Amino acid sequence: MAKDSTAPVSQVSARTGTVPHVTRKAIPPRLGRLDSIDFLRGLAMVVMALDHVRDFFTNVRFDPLDLSQTTPYLFLTRWITHHCAPAFVFLAGTGAFLYLSRGRTRSELAKFLLSRGLWLVFLELTVVRFAWTFNIDYSFAVGQVIWAIGWSMVVLSGLIFLPRRALAIVSLGMIALHNLTDPLAPVTFGSFAWVWQILHVQSPITWSDANVFLAMYPLIPWIGVMGAGYLFGSIVLQEEGVRRRKMYTVGFVLIAGFVFLRALNMYGDPHPWSVQDSPVKTFLSFLDTHKYPPSLLYLMMTLGPAIAILPWLERWEGKVASFITVFGRVPLFYYVLHLYVIHVLALVAARYTVGRFGFLLSNPPFENLPPDYGFSLGIVYAIWIGVILLLYVPCKAFARVKRESRNPLLSYL
Repeated sequence: MAKDSTAPVSQVSARTGTVPHVTRKAIPPRLGRLDSIDFLRGLAMVVMALDHVRDFFTNVRFDPLDLSQTTPYLFLTRWITHHCAPAFVFLAGTGAFLYLSRGRTRSELAKFLLSRGLWLVFLELTVVRFAWTFNIDYSFAVGQVIWAIGWSMVVLSGLIFLPRRALAIVSLGMIALHNLTDPLAPVTFGSFAWVWQILHVQSPITWSDANVFLAMYPLIPWIGVMGAGYLFGSIVLQEEGVRRRKMYTVGFVLIAGFVFLRALNMYGDPHPWSVQDSPVKTFLSFLDTHKYPPSLLYLMMTLGPAIAILPWLERWEGKVASFITVFGRVPLFYYVLHLYVIHVLALVAARYTVGRFGFLLSNPPFENLPPDYGFSLGIVYAIWIGVILLLYVPCKAFARVKRESRNPLLSYL
């Protein structure tokens, strides 16, 4: 989101030798490209809230991606939110590179990534977990996107010392090749089955009979996605023409690659698409790629458009852009706050519609939603818009605090 500013520019006239003052529009390129990163992150955060509002307020009791039961509107409401986590993780890697570009050493960056990564894991298992459940019954815990980002940062704190080519091989290789390991079941690893569950297979890890940990976001290939975002940071800092050309190229190559590989139906996703009883459902089947863990095709489908729109976002000005960018500047603050706001609103809605809300305090969340609770998709969208409006003022205030304060601890929020 480039911002115009008016500034006098001194130029020596070749004809008269005088130094006239010429007023012209100057677009600071660094401001524009970095604002576009916040803008894209903000878009991801806003759309992500739609999925979480749907979780807490929906009257649907089946998977929105189940083509035997869903509607196109419900499917696409869920599908569009697939783009959030990849953008969030990828841009976290880009942010790490930009942190390094501001005069830090690799050792300083590694220390920051390690400490912030462990902090995020702690938040996921405490503050974020409580936001989802509003209980402290730790017989059930879950590792979601903040968990994945945290551990990815921990790993990236070591990977940044690799030569750039080696980091590319590790990161892109993890993304492109991890589906080759899909046939490996956790039981293959015997007593270390839980390690493979955390790394690549979304399934409950049970111990002491009644205790369950669900690694909802297995770490492979999210680590590779963050590494790829780190590599992408060098493109962000290039001259505008080169930067835009490379972003368009990478984005559209990923989109075209997704269409080609998905059409082949041979590799890149554990769930092949199939012809359905209508063209619309066949198209939805084509889009229905695997998220847990994210398949190669899932990441191509989601990261391709995200990268391709970045040059366009650089030039989008106005109130809408400014509004959304606010959320992208305080992503962790927004993430935690939006969960608490949504959950509290859901408790109020449940109390006034069905007379009780205990089912919204359960382990795991949403397991025992009563059939008489919930709202239509249109009302879910209205609640989502209301939540975003509620979040704007506190997020803008916190963004101002972060911008004006020199307290290094704010970088962890």
